[in-house]
Amino acid sequence: MFEKRLLLLSVLFLTPKQLSAAPQNPLDSVNLFIGTVNGGHTFPGATIPHGMVKVGMDTDSPGNHAGYDGDPQYNVTGFSQLHQEGTGGAVPLSNFKLFPIHNCTIFEQCLTTIDSRKIKRKTLPDGSPDDFATPGYFSTNLSNSIRVELTATRRTALHKYTFPSESTTPRILIDVTNDGQISGVDPELDIDPDTGRIMASGNYAVSFGPGRYNAYTCVDFEGFDYDFDGPIEYGPYKINYPDLWGTDLAQHYYSWGSEHGGLVGFPANLDSINKTSTILARVGLSLISTEQACGNAEEEIPDWDFDRVVRDSQEQWFDILSRVQVDTEGVDDNITTLLYSSLYRTHLLPADYTGENPNWESTEPYYDAFYCNWDTYRTLFPLMSMHDPVNFARIVRGMIDIQKNEGWLPECREMGQKSFVQGGSHGDPILAEFFIKYQNQAEDLGVSVDDLYAALIADAEDTPKNWNIQGRQADIWKEKGYIPSDTTYRGGANTKQVSRSIEYAFDDFAISQVAKLLGKTEDAAKYAARAGNFINSWNPNITVPDSNPNITGFFQPKFANGTWNYTDPRHCSVNDPLQATCFLNAIRRDGFYESSPIVYSQYVPQDTAKLIELQGGKERFIQRLDWIFDNNYFDSTNEPSQQIPFMYHYADKPGMSTQRSRMVIETSFNTSVNGLPGNDDSGAMGSYVFFYLAGLYPLPATKQILLSSPYFPSISFYNPLLNTTTTIKSNNFTGNPSLLSDSTGLTTGNILVKNVTIDGIPYKSNCYLEWDDVFSKSTTVVLELTDDINVNCGSDENALPPSLSTGGYD
Repeated sequence: MFEKRLLLLSVLFLTPKQLSAAPQNPLDSVNLFIGTVNGGHTFPGATIPHGMVKVGMDTDSPGNHAGYDGDPQYNVTGFSQLHQEGTGGAVPLSNFKLFPIHNCTIFEQCLTTIDSRKIKRKTLPDGSPDDFATPGYFSTNLSNSIRVELTATRRTALHKYTFPSESTTPRILIDVTNDGQISGVDPELDIDPDTGRIMASGNYAVSFGPGRYNAYTCVDFEGFDYDFDGPIEYGPYKINYPDLWGTDLAQHYYSWGSEHGGLVGFPANLDSINKTSTILARVGLSLISTEQACGNAEEEIPDWDFDRVVRDSQEQWFDILSRVQVDTEGVDDNITTLLYSSLYRTHLLPADYTGENPNWESTEPYYDAFYCNWDTYRTLFPLMSMHDPVNFARIVRGMIDIQKNEGWLPECREMGQKSFVQGGSHGDPILAEFFIKYQNQAEDLGVSVDDLYAALIADAEDTPKNWNIQGRQADIWKEKGYIPSDTTYRGGANTKQVSRSIEYAFDDFAISQVAKLLGKTEDAAKYAARAGNFINSWNPNITVPDSNPNITGFFQPKFANGTWNYTDPRHCSVNDPLQATCFLNAIRRDGFYESSPIVYSQYVPQDTAKLIELQGGKERFIQRLDWIFDNNYFDSTNEPSQQIPFMYHYADKPGMSTQRSRMVIETSFNTSVNGLPGNDDSGAMGSYVFFYLAGLYPLPATKQILLSSPYFPSISFYNPLLNTTTTIKSNNFTGNPSLLSDSTGLTTGNILVKNVTIDGIPYKSNCYLEWDDVFSKSTTVVLELTDDINVNCGSDENALPPSLSTGGYD
C-alpha cells in the first residue's frame, strides 16, 4: 500500500521534463517512516532540503524526539513547525502546535489542553497508522475523520485541514507553551478579530544545552475551495478555558506552567458536495520577530497554492537525490529504498536559518541545528563533498561566521544557542573536509581561505571560558599531549578525557592537512606531530578481565603526573558488569563518551598503521577485530564504531571488511519503522549506511575513500559544481547474498574486489580510491568481483590505505 501511494504521489508532482530526464525517480524509493519507532527518532514530516521549517505530527510517545511515532497506540497532540531529526537529549523544537478541533457545543467548552484534546489516528487493515509521507508532503487521517495534510517552504509551513460534514464550526487551535519539553515561558499572543491572523511568541529551553531561545510565529487562515471573510469565533485560552472574543493573552490570567494558546472558529463550507470544509493555515516562523514571521510567510507562500508548494519541494528533493543514480538490476527493492531513504535523511540537518540569526547581523549564510558535529563529521559531510558541494560551502561559510563572532567554531547548536560539546572540536575536520576537496573552488564559492584557516587555529590554540559548550581544553592539551583525569581544571566539566584526547589528535591531523595544502610547512609539521599524541593515552599493559589474554593494550585515562588511572575496557559495552552508558554527565570520570575503551582503541583514522603496531602486528590486529565482532563489542548505534568493519583493509584483508560491513547492514538495518538500531543522529547513521551500501567508507579531511563492493551493478555520483559524473561499475555482479548461515556462520558470495581499473587503467589499490583520481573529474571505476575472501589490496607499494606514521599523507 505504502509503495503504491508513494509512486502515485511522486509522479503526480514531477514535471514531464524531470521524468524523462532521469533514468529513475529517486523519490519513488524514499521511505520516510524508517526508524520512526524504538528510538530511531527520525522525522517523517514535510520540509525542503536543509529547511528551517520541519512541519510534522506530534504524538504523546515517550520517544517523540522528532514529534512523530509510527506506533498507532500513541495519540496525536498537534502538528508543529520545527523539529530536529534523529536526536537524543530532551524533546526538541515541537513549537507552535496547531490542532483541529472537531466539534464542541460552545466555544467556551472546547477542550484545549494536550491531554484533553489528543486523539488516535485511523489505522489501515495491517494495523499501521493511516499516515502517508513523501519528500515535501505528509498526511494523516485522524480517528474523528479530520484529514490533515502538510507541506513547507524554507521558513513557512502550510497546513490543510479537512473537516467532516458534522463539523458545523471548524476550529483550529495554536498551542504556544507546549514545545515538547513544556518549557515555554513568557507567551504572547494576539488575534486579529477581522482576519483571524494569530501572532504568537514565547521563550523556550534548548534540548541539549543550558541556553534558551525566543521563537515567533504568524498564522493566517484561508478557505480551500470556499471563501470567508474571517473567523466567526476567536479567543485565547488558558488550560481548558477559551476566552470568547478575547484578542490576547494579557486579557486572561497568565501563570507559568499552565497551557496557553489561541482558538479560532470558521464558517463551514455549506456548498461543498460532500459537506466537508477544508481550511488552509499558513504558518510563518522566525527567530527575530512576529513581524518577520509574517513577512516570511507572505514572501514564500503568497498564493496559498498547496499543490505548488508540494511540487516545488519535491523538485528540490529530486534535484538533490537524483545526483546519485544506481542500476537496480538484480537488486532487491528494499536495498534501493534503504539507500535513497538514508541519502534523504542526510539533507535534513544542518538547517538553513539564513536571515534568522538572533545574535548578530551578517550577510553570510546562517546554519543551525548542528546536533552534533561529533556525530556528523565522519560520514555526512564527506557525502556532501561528493554530490552537494555548493550547499556544503554555504554551511562552511556559516560556521566560519559563527567563529568570527563567538570565538570558536560551532560544535553543537540549536536555535542560535550553544549546546553541549560531545567529543572534540569537530568543526575542524568539517572545514578541512571541504577545503581539502575544494581548495581551488573555495574563493568562487564565497569561502575565505584566510578566515577558514584562522577559525581552525583558534580552535586549536585558544581555550574558551566554558569548554562544555565550545572549543577545546586547548591549554592542557598543548602542555601534556593528553587530557588528564585530574578534576582541578577550571573552564568546564573535566570529563570524557580519553575520548577528547583521541579526538583532539584527529582534529589536529585535519588542521595539518589544510596547512600542508596552504604551504604552511611549519604549521603542517606542528599539527601532524600533535596528531600523534593519541599514543600518550595508550596503556600497553591493560587486558580485558576474563577474556582472551592475547588482547592487550587499550586507551586509558591518565593523571597529570603521568601515572595511569584505570577504566575497565568493557565499560559502556553490552558486556560491562556495571552496565554503564557513558552518556553526557558532568561528574562522570571514566574518561569515555558513548563508546567503550575497546571500541575507542580501534579508532585512530589518521594512523591505523600505528594502532596495528601497538596491538602486535597484522595478525593480532585481525584477531582483535574478530574478537570485537564475535563478542558484540561492535555497536552500530555509536559513531566511533562506524569505521571498524573497514579496518581489515589496513591489515591487507579487504575481503573481511566487505564481509563485516555487509553483516552490519543485514543484521541492523532494514526499511521497516523499526529499521534503525538507534538514533539517526541528525543523518549521521543515514550517511554511514549509504556509504556501506555504496561500497565506500570515507576518511574525513583526507582525499582517501576506502573501497569495498557496492550493492548495485553500478552507482554514479554527479557533482553539479564540477559538472562531473563518477561511476563505479562491478563486473561479475550476481546480487547481494545473505552472509548469515545457521550452520557455519559467515558465508560469502561474489562480492569481493579482486582488482580495480579507472578509465581502463589498472589502479594502484583494491582498497581505496583517491579523490583526485576519481571524484575531481568524470571517471569510470570498474571493479572485478570474485568470491575469494582472501583478496588483498594489491602489490603496489601504495596499495595499503595511508597512515600518518608510515608517511602516507606526505
